[in-house]
Amino acid sequence: MTRLSPATLGALPAAIARPSYDFSRVGIGIVHLGIGAFYRAQGAVYTDDVLAKDVGDWGICGVSLRSPDVRDRLAPQDGLYTAVEKSPAGVRRRVIGSVREVLFLGDERDEVHARLAAATTRIVSLTITEKGYCHHPATGQLNSEHPDIVHDLANPAQPRSAIGLLVAALDARRNSHAQPFTVMCCDNLPHNGALVRGLVLAFAKARAPRLAQWIEEHICFPSTMVDRIVPATTDADIAQNDAALGVHDAAPVMHEPFKQWVIEDTFAAGRPSWEHVGAQLVTDVVPFEAMKLRLLNASHSALAYLGFLAGHEFIYQVAAQRDFVAYMRALMREEVAPTLALPAGVDVAAYQDALVERYRNPALPHRTQQIAMDGSQKLPQRLLGTVRDNLAAGRSVDRLALGVAAWMRYVAGVDEAGRAIKVADPLAEEFARIASAHRGDPPGLARGLLGVKAVFGDDLPAAAPFAERVSAWLTLLHTEGAARTVARAASKGSA
Repeated sequence: MTRLSPATLGALPAAIARPSYDFSRVGIGIVHLGIGAFYRAQGAVYTDDVLAKDVGDWGICGVSLRSPDVRDRLAPQDGLYTAVEKSPAGVRRRVIGSVREVLFLGDERDEVHARLAAATTRIVSLTITEKGYCHHPATGQLNSEHPDIVHDLANPAQPRSAIGLLVAALDARRNSHAQPFTVMCCDNLPHNGALVRGLVLAFAKARAPRLAQWIEEHICFPSTMVDRIVPATTDADIAQNDAALGVHDAAPVMHEPFKQWVIEDTFAAGRPSWEHVGAQLVTDVVPFEAMKLRLLNASHSALAYLGFLAGHEFIYQVAAQRDFVAYMRALMREEVAPTLALPAGVDVAAYQDALVERYRNPALPHRTQQIAMDGSQKLPQRLLGTVRDNLAAGRSVDRLALGVAAWMRYVAGVDEAGRAIKVADPLAEEFARIASAHRGDPPGLARGLLGVKAVFGDDLPAAAPFAERVSAWLTLLHTEGAARTVARAASKGSA
């Protein structure tokens, strides 16, 4: 089958939306590290909308850090791909043209370095997932013992990590033309701009204090909040998309209709007019970020662990279960919402209702195991910050503790039918050792996992109201199973 390309755009069916601008007039002003499905369904779509209104130098160079797969899929298509919106109302397909170049660090290091060092690059953005930042999730500090950080400090010209790559690029710019760029994190991390700033400065100080001072004085790190559900693309998705287009697209992305992007308006060298195409440019992202991380991401993770344990492959199946939805609503209403300082004009009850409906979208099958990945990196941001706030205020942490217990049951590596769970997590081996030492002993397993400081720090294991509830819920998950345990949590009396 003919491949999607600029030459085949004109032959696409009329129902397929496509870029209306001239690609040859688009210069590259953004380098994006981690050009995976989420960014291509979110930031690249907003930028495509900007280019449609005003063609300029805001094209995107996408860089893959770990695998050539996305480069190999997109480069033969000149960066073009289909964004496929799925909902109960139907399917809408749109070809995105904002990605003008795709590189792989592994075999195009010189090209990546040249693009980052170029004065024309004004924004470097990132979606590398929580584990890509080489930090301690419990504290937000740089993990100086991480193998990639150790390597990059010893080999500054050959960085492996995103942090090392950023600092090398900033050093090159300082030494050549002294033009700054903006570093914009688009991952689900609290205070993500400040966090990445701290990681970059810590690495730079370890490498060259004068470089750290220049970064501190000249580089902006705006915080952002991103929100769109983007499940992994399957072979069936690709085949269906090819049939609709009449050409082969090796790299389509699937997404829901909803999207939101809130950006702190602090940039060192200009930015696209994202506010003209639906993004919110604000002075303070924190209220939006907290609402999303603690309501959406927390409930998504809790439902994913509990739903998987109960035998549900997809999140929409979990959201169709009455008890699971009742638990989710009680979690958000009673233990999450009281911790939030809401943005002006936000109806938090309506937001929670919308989350339930978004999760119920059967047209967008989002695997519970995909959401469950890398929990050690996600729990501190999604659940444990809320736990700490509630403990400090003397409020309940009961349903939050169930979410944590479900994670523990999951990372122990055996499901309710006795089958092995493939746990995808940077700390999977440590979890397996702890689980092996506490088979048949849920309270012991709870104590062992609570002792993982990288996740829980020093305070939470000693917080009896939390630790005791985690242990009690974990025992119920083992003796009664997830479905019956969730029914308990959904009831007024709880467990």
